[in-house]
Amino acid sequence: MLISTEKDVLHLIKDDQLVMTVIRAAKTLGLPDWWICAGFVRSKVWDTLQGFTSRTEVPDVDVIYFNPESVNESEEKQYEAKLRNIVPVVPWSVKNEARMHLVNDIPPYSSAVDAISKFPETVTSLGVKLNDDDELVLIAPHGVEDLFNFHVRPTPYFEETIERAQIYETRLLKKNWGATWDKVSVTHTTLLLR
Repeated sequence: MLISTEKDVLHLIKDDQLVMTVIRAAKTLGLPDWWICAGFVRSKVWDTLQGFTSRTEVPDVDVIYFNPESVNESEEKQYEAKLRNIVPVVPWSVKNEARMHLVNDIPPYSSAVDAISKFPETVTSLGVKLNDDDELVLIAPHGVEDLFNFHVRPTPYFEETIERAQIYETRLLKKNWGATWDKVSVTHTTLLLR
């Protein structure tokens, strides 16, 4: 299957019953500024482009939202439990990005999309959701070219400090995407090359 535009990604997702079940389940929570993001979206595209006949396993399905008025981690666990009741076979992970700056020791995010734009890699800096009109929406703050080309590179945010660059490089080793998708190429951070 040829995938070369954001519209193609949306069609690919719409045609996958499991992915749509996951997205519909997340929407039932009624969370503010919510998205399903990162590896769940990336893996679907890469599996298809690689020509895999079965889905690669993802360690978790990241559901993020932004609610600065309630930043209690226990709420996130309650949402995960609700999602497990709806789709028990999915490894749910729910995070309120309004509190994640405290966990990551960085300045606060202004929205869920702001958080997505500051994920470590451009190929995981993606999100999908159903809007109020039940239309599928894709957000890709750094575009989709790297995704289509299997090119892992740091987002600009992870090129700003040595500490973030090191986090990015550590993730590259831990994730080892090339072991699953042999078309993957990697760009290392320039900060550590200086």
